Amino acid sequence: MLKQSLQLKLSQKLSPQQIQLMKLIQLPTLAFEQRLKEELIENPALESGKENESTHEEDNYADEYDDFDNDRIETEDINIDEYLSDDETPEYKLQANNYSKDDEDYEAPIIAFDSFHQDLLNQLNTFILTDENRAIAEFLVGSIDDMGYIRREIQDVVDDLAFTQGIYTDEATVEKILTIVHELEPSGVGARNLQECLLLQLRHKTPTDAIELAKDIIENQFDSFTKKHYDKLLQKYGVTKDQLRNAIDEIEKLNPKPGSAYVGNSRIVEHITPDFTIKIVDGELELSLNGRNAPELHVSKDYQEMLQSYKESSKNNNAQKDAVQFIKQKLDGAKWFIDAIKQRQETLYVTMRAIVDYQEEYFMTGDETKLKPMILKDIADVIGLDISTVSRVANSKYVDTPYGTHLIKNFFSEAMVNDQGEEVSTIEIKKILQNIINDEEKSKPYPDDKLAELLKEKGYPIARRTVAKYREQLDIPVARMRKRI
Repeated sequence: MLKQSLQLKLSQKLSPQQIQLMKLIQLPTLAFEQRLKEELIENPALESGKENESTHEEDNYADEYDDFDNDRIETEDINIDEYLSDDETPEYKLQANNYSKDDEDYEAPIIAFDSFHQDLLNQLNTFILTDENRAIAEFLVGSIDDMGYIRREIQDVVDDLAFTQGIYTDEATVEKILTIVHELEPSGVGARNLQECLLLQLRHKTPTDAIELAKDIIENQFDSFTKKHYDKLLQKYGVTKDQLRNAIDEIEKLNPKPGSAYVGNSRIVEHITPDFTIKIVDGELELSLNGRNAPELHVSKDYQEMLQSYKESSKNNNAQKDAVQFIKQKLDGAKWFIDAIKQRQETLYVTMRAIVDYQEEYFMTGDETKLKPMILKDIADVIGLDISTVSRVANSKYVDTPYGTHLIKNFFSEAMVNDQGEEVSTIEIKKILQNIINDEEKSKPYPDDKLAELLKEKGYPIARRTVAKYREQLDIPVARMRKRI
């Protein structure tokens, strides 16, 4: 039996404009610039630069954000007649007083490098080889990964040479050609494992007593060396601690990833562009938003005039209606994008301002132990925005401080209670843990249970497993691996 019924349901959905705004807020400076360029290309009604020759008084960011809560984007209320205003300096014109020549785009010259593998092939040309041996050597070079290793079995190489190159050879021949590859620079390239890589580099060094001992240790006592069983090595070789220390020092100078040291490799180096800058001026913290986040944009006057002429035209055919609809869409998009950028600026600034105020003691001193426990909700409550918005700002933005450039999300941390009943940041505890490890006697590093005991003495009663977790987050190895002779 079929039955029809009517139900009322209340639900909340984000409009496409709200979703796009959230995406804009999440973008860091460089990605935002790229998004801006794309919008300028896609929407001819949106133009960059000053709208006219007259100058416009530049307002300070702090003044602009006083009415932040009252200036929200309501896309449903956009009226096309707003674009026909005669105001020469419209409200939506954006400009920042902290924009300087340093923020202008700089086009670096294009520099061409040989790739890592091409450089190795160029070096092969200095060796006299038969055509078949050269083909084998080039195949081996092609098998080297970016770290400089050949992570394949010799038998697999022999099989691939037969199937892909039509070269029928044996393992002994490939091993012989591999010794030629091992002569290439950087030293250690073409190794099949870490032990072979270190040994190849030591063999290229000028022989000394320390080098000879280091070679013997790597070749015959590699397991004891990696596990830092120094007592066994002293007993095995009958040398003094100083002699063993000198040999180990030589090993520690070696590069375990020879391929990564090649300056001409094709890997892209990423440079961080800070989204905010914090300076201490006359004992006060001064926050500024990167000027590249505040472009000058305006709605095209040509499109405004086109719309006006169409509205005044006596024609009323389908082509006319389509043209008006197209122009309206572009003008709506331009107006929304300008308002969205303004709201993005405001959101970024008020969020970072709240973080700076919350962590004022840290930003004034640079002492990480001064960082207060802070979670996303703390900042969201202060500025009256959703936690997800604060997260979008914190997860992808960097701030330039007098103490270096930092990812904003790193200032957030959970709270723990010390023996005085006070809430302290987990970042503070990690900093103290690192200081304890830095000051420990390297010949007898503290195990995790001892570290927990020392932290407890300093007023931070945390469990050994928590110490282990913090130590791993700090990328500090266990006591045995920190041991030095």
